[in-house]
Amino acid sequence: MGKTGNALLMGWLVCTMAGADERPVVVERAPDTMEARVLACAACHGARGEGTDNDYFPRLSGKPSGYLYNQLLAFRDGRRKYPPMNYLLAYMPDAYLRQIAEYFAAERPPAREPETPRVDAQTLAYGQQLTLHGDPSRKVPACVSCHGAALTGMEPTIPGLLGLHSDYISAQLGASRYGTRVTAPPDCMHTITSRLAERDITAVSAWLASLPVPANASPVAQGTLKMPLACGSEAN
Repeated sequence: MGKTGNALLMGWLVCTMAGADERPVVVERAPDTMEARVLACAACHGARGEGTDNDYFPRLSGKPSGYLYNQLLAFRDGRRKYPPMNYLLAYMPDAYLRQIAEYFAAERPPAREPETPRVDAQTLAYGQQLTLHGDPSRKVPACVSCHGAALTGMEPTIPGLLGLHSDYISAQLGASRYGTRVTAPPDCMHTITSRLAERDITAVSAWLASLPVPANASPVAQGTLKMPLACGSEAN
C-alpha cells in the first residue's frame, strides 16, 4: 500500500474511533434571571445582598433603589473608587444598573446579628445622642432627621444605616468628610461630616452597628421626612 493508501487508512481508523466514542452533548443554559445575573455580586455582598462577615462589604438588600442606582453609577463613572467595582461596572448601561438596583432593593433576607460594641458605654451613649438629636451648636443634624426614626432610609435615595459593620460606617463617614466619596451637589453628607470630629464618627458608627435591623426594614415613603438641608442626591 502506497503513502496515499496508508494516509487514507489512518484517516478512516481515526474517524471510526472518534465516532465510536461520541456521545450526545447536552448544553444547559443558565436561567436568564436577575438572580443568576447578579451572582457576581454574591461573593462580596451575599447571595441576596444580605452582606457578609467582611467589614467592608455592606448589606445592599432593602436599601432604596434610587440610592443603590446612584452608587452603581458612581462606581461605574469613577466618583467612588474601588477597583473591583469600577472594573465590574465599567461597561454596563444605565438601564441594566437600574435593574440591579431594583433587584436588591426588593430583597428582604434575614439580617446578621448586631455587632458587639468595641467602645465603652460612654462612647456608645454619645453615639446614640448624636444619632437621635445631633448637635445644634455645630449645626450637625440628627441622623434620624434624614434616615428616618427607624434608620431604614427614605425613598428614593436616602439609605438605611442598619445591618452594617462599624468599620464600614466609619470608613464611609470619613470618606465623605475628606471628599473621597462624593455625591451630586450640594453634597450634604460632606457638609455634615466636615463638622464631625473623629470621636463623633467612632461613636455614631459603634452605636449604629449595635442596633438590630427591624422586622420591617423598608424605607419610608418619599416626602415623609423634611430634610434639614439640601441634598443633591435626593433629586436624582
